[in-house]
Amino acid sequence: MTAAGAAVLLGSIDAYVLVSVLVDMIGDLDIPANHLERATPLVTGYLLGYIAGMPLLGRVSDRFGRRIVIHVCLAAFAIGSIISAVSLDLAPLVAGRALQGLAGGALLPVTMALAADLFAAERRAVVLGWIGAAQELGAVLGPLAGAGIAAVVGWRGIFWINVPLAVLAALAVHFALPRDTARRAGRIDFLGGALLAVALGLFTIGLYNPEPEDAVLPPWGPVAIVAGAVVLALFFLQQRRSAVRLLEPDGVKWRPYAAVLAASAAAGAVLMVTLVDTQLLAQTLLGLDSAGGALLLMWFLVGLPLGAVAGGALASRYGERVPALAGFATAALAYVWIADAVPHIALGLGLAGAALGLTVAPLSSAALRVVPEDRHGTAAALAVVARMMGML
Repeated sequence: MTAAGAAVLLGSIDAYVLVSVLVDMIGDLDIPANHLERATPLVTGYLLGYIAGMPLLGRVSDRFGRRIVIHVCLAAFAIGSIISAVSLDLAPLVAGRALQGLAGGALLPVTMALAADLFAAERRAVVLGWIGAAQELGAVLGPLAGAGIAAVVGWRGIFWINVPLAVLAALAVHFALPRDTARRAGRIDFLGGALLAVALGLFTIGLYNPEPEDAVLPPWGPVAIVAGAVVLALFFLQQRRSAVRLLEPDGVKWRPYAAVLAASAAAGAVLMVTLVDTQLLAQTLLGLDSAGGALLLMWFLVGLPLGAVAGGALASRYGERVPALAGFATAALAYVWIADAVPHIALGLGLAGAALGLTVAPLSSAALRVVPEDRHGTAAALAVVARMMGML
């Protein structure tokens, strides 16, 4: 599992790696510094691929096995990195980032499903905690890695270095993980997966606002959201009438699974509000610059992976309900503390991060426990998508 966890960390780092070098990139791409919004597709392109392909690729891993899907994703990640590294214009660079996102996004739910394949229910929460920690650690290491690599070899080196790392991760996965066992025969609902991917993509485009201080939604947001709702309605209609479904309903305990999806979306929303509001608070009321705001936010970001590891250990010992409820309750108290402690909010942010991290493994474990094992890839993917959509 260490090899698969390293692959998750690689994809997670790349989600945040451009944060500290975006200004340098737009200069090389001849985008004026006062039109930073034109570089937004570099972020949304990765998010689009990251979110949209998850459910279908999770289902593919249910059908064909986890190891082969991880290998294909790492290969696609390397190809996307090469495209990004050699791009001289914005369009191919966005395409490369989208391919990176598609491949990197699938690594997380497939690795979660792999943990469910290899570990009994009472032990898997610990492993899921470490996987969640690897995912959350990307937010800490990504900007630092991007700045460090760019300082030495330029921003294109950020993408070039992914190629040998992806090869090493693929070799580690090949030799460390057991061969894929025979999977349940059956067809894959490619039409349903495509409809859901389009709907999620439209929601991503509509909800992600590069300038949140000006408006809740970008100018194109309402149109994209309405279009996404229409496509989502078509997806549900297709699922009702199709003989093959993306997530077969038989055997799924829908009530607890729906609760996990709702809780994951709520956790994602709280996470994103914290990321945005901490920077705004730092640069307005606290009088810090962007670097100072980033350092303040680091208290929260470091707390997340630490909490994820602790949540996995607690869920393995006491079940999923106790650490999940404790995490959300502690997070609520931490935000009350932050509101009363301004401007001295660093410790409160650290506690809030650790508390939210505490919920990661219990929610992941619960999602996998209430769905039959031959659908773990799909179930994990939908849980991650719910969290990501909450963040938007």
